[in-house]
Amino acid sequence: MKWMQFLTPAKSFDYKEADSYMAGHPSGAITLLDVRQPSEYKESHIPGATLIPLPELTDRIGELDPEKPTLVY
Repeated sequence: MKWMQFLTPAKSFDYKEADSYMAGHPSGAITLLDVRQPSEYKESHIPGATLIPLPELTDRIGELDPEKPTLVY
């Protein structure tokens, strides 16, 4: 999992904690990263989430803004 070297480890949030965290930040201040498959994303996703399927993350990590906190689901 080469991509892990680019992320700072953090504790896990449950959905209530994540919702509270997002509510405390202005729109666009957080990257919501959906690492599921495109079919899952198409079926349902959090509005504004960026889709980068987990198998592609190593090659596409540069698409993420390193200055923003990233919530991954």
